[in-house]
Amino acid sequence: MRQLSTVEINRIKLLTEKSVELCLIEPTGTGLEKSIMDATGSVRTYLKANNIHDFEAQKQGPDNKIQIRSFLIEANDILDSVASLYRPNTKKGDPRIWFKGLGNYSKANDILGIIAFEDKLYVLNITRLDLHKLIDSKIINPLQELVNEINQISNEVSDELLGLLNKIAARGPVPAMLKADTAIGRTLETLLGIDINSSKKPDYKGIELKSFRDKRGNRKNLFAQVPDWNLSKFKSSAEILNAFGYNRGDDFKLYCTVSSLVRNSQGLKLKMDTEISQLIENSDKPNIGDFVVWGLETLHSRLLEKHNETFWIAADSVTIGGKEHFQYKKVEHTKKPIVSQFDILLEQGIITLDHLIKRKSTGSVVEKGPIFKIKPNALDLLFPPSKSYSLIPK
Repeated sequence: MRQLSTVEINRIKLLTEKSVELCLIEPTGTGLEKSIMDATGSVRTYLKANNIHDFEAQKQGPDNKIQIRSFLIEANDILDSVASLYRPNTKKGDPRIWFKGLGNYSKANDILGIIAFEDKLYVLNITRLDLHKLIDSKIINPLQELVNEINQISNEVSDELLGLLNKIAARGPVPAMLKADTAIGRTLETLLGIDINSSKKPDYKGIELKSFRDKRGNRKNLFAQVPDWNLSKFKSSAEILNAFGYNRGDDFKLYCTVSSLVRNSQGLKLKMDTEISQLIENSDKPNIGDFVVWGLETLHSRLLEKHNETFWIAADSVTIGGKEHFQYKKVEHTKKPIVSQFDILLEQGIITLDHLIKRKSTGSVVEKGPIFKIKPNALDLLFPPSKSYSLIPK
């Protein structure tokens, strides 16, 4: 897919703000003439995740073609269409997709958004439609109706939790239940009646709680995830360090950022293979080439696991009678990311990867990552906008 323009990025941001999940596709001139488009890896992943269609389970040939009721969204109209999903007998059955009427709806190299909703598909011309004007219009239009319907999400649990947090805040500073960096979270969970255990499940009825002392200002990363060593040429972080590490003082380390757009000073670059749903790290050293692999579905799962729905709870730390107390004071509420955007942002170099590998004096190798990070001004491309609440103090 070509690089998105600033206008197109801003239009996708708007849809993300409205919690609209979509995938992108770019028809070519030849494709429009022949009424055919490749169903790229990101499109296939999106359709499967939304229970629309699984190309992997589809047999080749016209008799196995699947058709899905679809619509083409115009500024003031919505056109009936049909999506044809199939695998031809030629070229190993490469997955194809086509929407009836697309030849008159799109020009070559337009960026189209595909939205799955209630077992139907909606096509949106991101390049040519003024999404801001349509969504904010006082005159009802098909896009506005679709977005509003998708955006109606129940907030019952989060409202309940916010009420409990306000009651805790109204008590004033509460004493820490132990002396440790983790005291702030442990204290809050105890006050909420949450059992302290090592479960990876969200803390409160599906909502993850992240408490922090407000003055620390910790940076928020997306997540850490090691490669799939079984699919990779290199089988450990030590091999990566040996191949690309450098001496820095008394340490031998590899601390670097890797992007899909340009090679870094170590000659490393990310590349997407959407046909096999993999993210690959590549070296410009001819004897190495591709050396580690991540499955995109694994990365999607980690993203959702880490950030499905979270209350980020800030508190002031005060000392009373020689003991630390916490005044819980504000909440930032984030909901699950738009997973289909993750691949796009990787391709665009907006999400990058950091290696943090070091060999200790004992000879052992420590890897703090690899950590996937997003540019700070691009969070609204991946997450719907957060909501902030001030808690009621005593």
